[in-house]
Amino acid sequence: MEDVDGEEMPGAIVEAFLEREEGVRALLEELEKLTIEGRHEEVRDRVRNLADSDESVFYTVAFSLTNSRQFFGDVEAQLDVTAADRLRDLADTFPALAEPFNIVRTERADDRLNPVTDTSYAVSYHRGIESPMVTYSPLSGEQELYESRGTPSEVLRVASDLTSATTDALDVAMDNDYSVNTEELSALIDRREELETELSKLRDQLDELRRTPVSDE
Repeated sequence: MEDVDGEEMPGAIVEAFLEREEGVRALLEELEKLTIEGRHEEVRDRVRNLADSDESVFYTVAFSLTNSRQFFGDVEAQLDVTAADRLRDLADTFPALAEPFNIVRTERADDRLNPVTDTSYAVSYHRGIESPMVTYSPLSGEQELYESRGTPSEVLRVASDLTSATTDALDVAMDNDYSVNTEELSALIDRREELETELSKLRDQLDELRRTPVSDE
């Protein structure tokens, strides 16, 4: 299904929601409870199931939770104010569900899977192996995708592999004369500058460590 922003008749999908409103609200109440309990992976899977089983209802809820003025305006024009108000109430009643619905909508519309929105990390030191340690977890919304702990070199190996994957992907695009949209290109430039800043800092740290005598303790 095309994204609702480009849908000429959002009223049609909203009618599908209105026909099932009671059952959908019961589902949303259950999902909100799971979200509060921190069961984010289960919530994500169930939202995906809704998208697979009933696209019309999924997209109606997803756009309602984002408080899209254009969407509500189209619903008012094609149905009536009462229908739009019932959808606005979803955003007021289930604000905690906006993120998982938006992420699944991104997966469906943009061919993503568990898009990483942030990375949490903590640093420590392991005296036994005389090395710093990094514990990190990629986050997709509130869902922790996995947790890993390793030495700085092990963490950088992952970063190096992902950087290599990025350049391979760009090679494929250029070899086939595929375009890269302006927003993505701008974001890539920003990420490259961030990497260069951190690599410059890493270079200085490594130079200093080389000059530091190794402890005999």
